[in-house]
Amino acid sequence: MTAPALPQAAPPEDLHAELMDCLQVNLAWLARAEYGVSPLVLGARLEFAPRDRGPGRLPTVEPDTGTHVEGTAAALGLSLTDRHTLPPGTGIPPAGPGTVYVIADAYHLPWVPYYGHAHMDHSFLLARDVTGRTVVRDGYHNDTPYGPARPGAWTLTEEELAEALPDGARVHRTARAGVPQLTTEFAPATAAAVESYVRAYREHPDREEALARLTLETWLLVRARRLHAAHLAAAGSPAAVVEEHLTDWGKLAEQTFLAHRRVQRGRPEPTGPLERLAELLYADSRVFTASSPVRETTRATAGAGAAATGSPDDADALRTAVAEEAAAVLRVPAAELLAGRALTGTPHFSSFRMVDIVERIEERLHIEFDAADLVPENLHDLSGLCRITARAHRETS
Repeated sequence: MTAPALPQAAPPEDLHAELMDCLQVNLAWLARAEYGVSPLVLGARLEFAPRDRGPGRLPTVEPDTGTHVEGTAAALGLSLTDRHTLPPGTGIPPAGPGTVYVIADAYHLPWVPYYGHAHMDHSFLLARDVTGRTVVRDGYHNDTPYGPARPGAWTLTEEELAEALPDGARVHRTARAGVPQLTTEFAPATAAAVESYVRAYREHPDREEALARLTLETWLLVRARRLHAAHLAAAGSPAAVVEEHLTDWGKLAEQTFLAHRRVQRGRPEPTGPLERLAELLYADSRVFTASSPVRETTRATAGAGAAATGSPDDADALRTAVAEEAAAVLRVPAAELLAGRALTGTPHFSSFRMVDIVERIEERLHIEFDAADLVPENLHDLSGLCRITARAHRETS
């Protein structure tokens, strides 16, 4: 599998790939490249509409694949034509000119980080170049537990393509169906929907399963709101209060992922994510409704910014130890962090690396952080980390 030297294979600069999921992004790329449609039309509508997944299963805001693909195509002004399912292990020599949109299992696709790790529906675009080579284009942009996914293009032999599709694939051609609907729509979450959704996750008996699913849910909720905000910004709507709200949503996603990792390791479940989730869903109405642009101040997350009392015997040594562990994860010199460089200002910082830092500090210093302290406000800079480390050190001593 090689990268083709084709300028048309590169995604357009205005694809906004980081705002879309793995099924949306490649339909958006196709619509942008072939019909000039702005991908931001996908952010025109925002709603909170969790669906029931059946008895014993947690509700989700993730639509099923078929519904999601149909809705995405319609929003982009596309129709899906010439649909067919390929049998397992079959390569896809596209019949005729143009590009086909393909859905397959990410577990078998060697260009994505889920390869060999996780089963899920994933899309890509497939076409022939002028020399007859098979070219895969994938616009997916995300940081995953298995590494980063970034937009790109690759050439595959027929054998490599068949190996990537051992379970078959769903293939679609597209056609222009009309002008995309650009009207901004926001459907506020109802109290009944919020309470039912949060209660299902709070009362689920398997806490690891609940938090694993909630980690995905918050990622989906954050991405949908960022896409809607980008649409609003393109339409000229005020953005300051929206940006603050998106920051709060991003912190919730980090907090939820951290809670999941803690429970995975047999540690106490941090309190707060579900309460914050409900608060932010209600705050959506204040932020995204044009007639009420002023956002109310929500209560601070428990433990955030709490002042430490006292100090360990050697505060400088503790600060150095914390900086060294953070630096090892972020791949920067510890001296830069000690000199004031923000953790979030390093290229490798993410919620995944934040959890790695927490775990390395606990292991090195033989401490256990209080679950209430593990909120993003305490974990994005060295001072916050040192504050909660000192507190855990005193409680362990």
